[in-house]
Amino acid sequence: MKQKEAKVYQHGTLGMLVPGLFNGTLSVAELLEHGDHGIGTASGLDGEMILLAGTPYLVQSTGRVRILEQSEKVPFATVHFAQKKDTFEGEALDKKAFEQAVLAKYPYKNLFFAVTATGRFKQVKTRAVAKQEPPYPPLTAVAAAQTVFEKQNVTGTLLGYYAPGLFDGMAVAGYHLHFLDDAKSFGGHVLDFELASGKISVEPFATVEQHFPLQDESFLAEQIESASLHAQLKQAEG
Repeated sequence: MKQKEAKVYQHGTLGMLVPGLFNGTLSVAELLEHGDHGIGTASGLDGEMILLAGTPYLVQSTGRVRILEQSEKVPFATVHFAQKKDTFEGEALDKKAFEQAVLAKYPYKNLFFAVTATGRFKQVKTRAVAKQEPPYPPLTAVAAAQTVFEKQNVTGTLLGYYAPGLFDGMAVAGYHLHFLDDAKSFGGHVLDFELASGKISVEPFATVEQHFPLQDESFLAEQIESASLHAQLKQAEG
């Protein structure tokens, strides 16, 4: 049977988070109908989600890692069904070298693609933001109070997506990466890392399915200021 072209599914946009649209608008159960790997956040911006092999882990600002319930909701998430296309070995790669190596090896700069690295990391620096309560503050204010974690000599999985600059706002232009260690006790949104040795897999997407929270009154009423959107996203995402 011919393998279907890969598709990525996204609920909400990163740009929606900038003014503080943090309410969960899609259940985890519904999200899992569209992918078994991915990243996102929980309602109220309650930490950093990483979806691995169908299990949605949430890294909270306290450092706790828990599994999201099927009934819980997300305001933003990007997921796909993994069918890795390209794989290579990598070693002694810091964050910048890692990102450059993938784009130098494959002609995907104008495509959305997923990237995964599994193996041993010399160091990983992550962050998670605390759960917010209405009325929600803007994303930059929340990010300024983020909790930062750091660990050396850790094995785990780095997972995320690359988005072409043309789509900045829908996603963050460039790479958006999350991490979870093998012990399921450390992770979050990736700020920095160095891959000591591991396997890197890349999956380009022919189709992007963008889903909006049509029934959410806050989203429908919000006037998002596009002029400063990209700068605020870059500041908040680190």
